[in-house]
Amino acid sequence: YQAGFVVLDAERKIARVVFQGTTVDFAEIEGNSLEEDLWRRDFTINAIAYNPFNDEVIDLFNALKDLQDGTIRMVKSANLRDDPLRLLRAYRQAAQLGFVISPETQTVIREFAPLLTNVAAERVQTELGYLLSHPQGMVWIEKAWKDGLLSSYFPTAGENWEIAKQVDIVAEELGKNWSQLKDELARGVRDTVKTSLLAIAKLAILVNSDPEKAEVELMGLKYSNAEIRSTMAVIKGLAKLSEIEISQMSVRQQFFLFQEIGKNFPALAVVGVGKGISITEIDCLIQRYINPEDQVAHPTPLLNGNDLITVLKLPKSPIIGQLLTEIKIARAEGKISTKVEAIQLAEKLIQIKNEEGRGNKY
Repeated sequence: YQAGFVVLDAERKIARVVFQGTTVDFAEIEGNSLEEDLWRRDFTINAIAYNPFNDEVIDLFNALKDLQDGTIRMVKSANLRDDPLRLLRAYRQAAQLGFVISPETQTVIREFAPLLTNVAAERVQTELGYLLSHPQGMVWIEKAWKDGLLSSYFPTAGENWEIAKQVDIVAEELGKNWSQLKDELARGVRDTVKTSLLAIAKLAILVNSDPEKAEVELMGLKYSNAEIRSTMAVIKGLAKLSEIEISQMSVRQQFFLFQEIGKNFPALAVVGVGKGISITEIDCLIQRYINPEDQVAHPTPLLNGNDLITVLKLPKSPIIGQLLTEIKIARAEGKISTKVEAIQLAEKLIQIKNEEGRGNKY
């Protein structure tokens, strides 16, 4: 069959066979019989067995009806209590399958909700990741939060549910207008990190708007440094956009916004529009971002630090970096366009600093 094979859990004897277009997981029966194994499952739809030798379907819990009705129903409450991650998994599977959670199952979930904090944060983050990546995920994250599962991880999320549920809609709308934004929202934060920029946008809404508190929440869920940096950049970018209308932003202010947000701009655009900024208003920033030649969003140096040190006989110091930044801003403002003009500007800035007799700027 030219299939791949990988052992998922050697101790529990679980393996995966990867065929072209699909995967199949194999595991030994837990317990002394098939029936005992099925009684240990989380939800009825996951407790159906099939015997290929006699074409028999083993359905102990009327699960086929639950499949037809689109219902997530527990096998028994003890199974959820014994592995509390299953509490959150109910919401993930409901989102992925377009199902609903049965009332009795939801009642048990609410009762056992505090137990989720006993589960390793990495496992909780994995389930949360599935929800963040699904178009209906935020709806079910809200339900899980209101049922007490996620409120300890995101204490202030209740302030933003209406915005949170708009994220996927806004992302789709922006993607229709700018295909580059659509592509970048779907890419991972890094090559080695699967979390997409769209998921980062959602995280930025779930966590506290205070960057320091948000960082603590993300660290508690064991997010990587790259994911935390991206989320923090979006939060800080939102704070800047809330301070001044985009139409009133100077080139300098726009320059520093893009310097701080970097490749996370698509996530900022989504959350910004979700929070009420019109697409018409943010259009000017989007146009800058998608234009690789734009010197405000993507400044290219006319010279480097060594050029300044050599030509102006300057010592290595923080002044070099400050001068380079001012040169980039001047170019973005259209005040200079050549290396010679950049050197002249640097000389002028140094002269002004010396005349002022203060070293607090350069």
